Amino acid sequence: MVTFSHADDGTDEQAWANSGLAAIGELPLDPAELARMDFVVLAAHPDDESLGAGGLLARLTSAGAHVEVLLCSAGEASHPGSPTTTPQQLAAVRREEFAAAMAALGLADSWQFLDLPDSGLAQNRAVIAERLAEMISQRGAAEGGLVIVAPYRGDGHIDHDTLGAVAAEAAEAGSHGLLEYPIWYWLWATPEDTAWRNWNRLPLSPGEQRAKRAALHAHTSQLLPLSDQPGDEVLLSEQFLAHFSRPFEVFAWRPPVTGRRSARDAEAVFDALHRSTEDPWRYQDSWYEQRKRSLTLAALPEQKYDAGLEAGCSIGTLSEELAKRCGRFLAVDASGTAVASAAERLARYPGAEARQLTLPEQWPEGNFDLIVVSEMGYYLPAVELEELFSRISGSLSPGGTLLLCHWRHPVAGWELDGDTVHALARSQLRWPSASIYRERDFVLETFIAPDQRDA
Repeated sequence: MVTFSHADDGTDEQAWANSGLAAIGELPLDPAELARMDFVVLAAHPDDESLGAGGLLARLTSAGAHVEVLLCSAGEASHPGSPTTTPQQLAAVRREEFAAAMAALGLADSWQFLDLPDSGLAQNRAVIAERLAEMISQRGAAEGGLVIVAPYRGDGHIDHDTLGAVAAEAAEAGSHGLLEYPIWYWLWATPEDTAWRNWNRLPLSPGEQRAKRAALHAHTSQLLPLSDQPGDEVLLSEQFLAHFSRPFEVFAWRPPVTGRRSARDAEAVFDALHRSTEDPWRYQDSWYEQRKRSLTLAALPEQKYDAGLEAGCSIGTLSEELAKRCGRFLAVDASGTAVASAAERLARYPGAEARQLTLPEQWPEGNFDLIVVSEMGYYLPAVELEELFSRISGSLSPGGTLLLCHWRHPVAGWELDGDTVHALARSQLRWPSASIYRERDFVLETFIAPDQRDA
């Protein structure tokens, strides 16, 4: 547990601005995806929701998403030494401020109050978990799943940490999504801390920024002194508030799990999909696919490779370009229909072939100095993805290139998403990274296989 006071100067916002925070990956959720999800939002105290997630809440309202907010305490302990206002009086004031903030965010009729003691959430953890379970059970089975929005579980304030931990446990148990918003972290942490580098940025429109400001300004008891007497000073300083005037918000994001299919399931699903249409993902005419393909090819650190393997080749549009850079090339896919199309494209390249294999159970023999896994990893459950990376580790020659490229949005009906696939690859392989490119829609990363003698 970190130790800090709201009166601390803390880390200046300019330090965060200089850290590269504004360049972290964008939260991969567009308005249509948000509208298909249900959201349960947790706030330990009035103003948490506006500081950490006001812009997000404004966006959810605009998108038409179903949102329910649970305020756990009235924040009556914010001015323990006040000579003018009792905790009971302050609780009443702060509840009114919270109601005004909810109205500013379009959620006037979408919140509940749990009425637990400020700074006492740890002692009431079971009560919070029970109410959260009730709220989750009352939500419908949204097409995009349910997402819990809560304070970052390592925020440093005992109430925030408790609420974040309860949210994380509920999300894990129910395979729900989880968005964690940091607040006090920006005060006590520094850019040298590594946690924020794996978080996601939500750019806010001018309208969302205005809604956030309006909600935040509703909390006047925290922004202005209660009186001119000692003990009634401003709680949230201008220096601290600068962290929340950014044109973006930051969240730790874990998407909901909406399915747990296996590689064998993928074989049946994609074979049927490829039989129904010649080019199910519009590889040939989609600008997104053309652009991503060009970036993928440009990311390869070597101009030529002796032997290449593409896992999940689909109809072979990328395969054809990879074959031009490989002396020997093998494209594999679980769908026999897709492999037939890929084989036609590769027929003109003497060293190239396409083969139907269900990875990772079936794996080609031999070694490769290039392996490409593009838009395929999240169609495997975590245990099979682990096996896939083990297979890759045993087949990629020392100094060889592993390229991963995956869509970052939630993948309906499957267990993982693109960011998780890449995180698991880094954790399991621990190989040097040659490059990484991340935008809202996809992440593209290359690794270099080490010489096992030096490992």
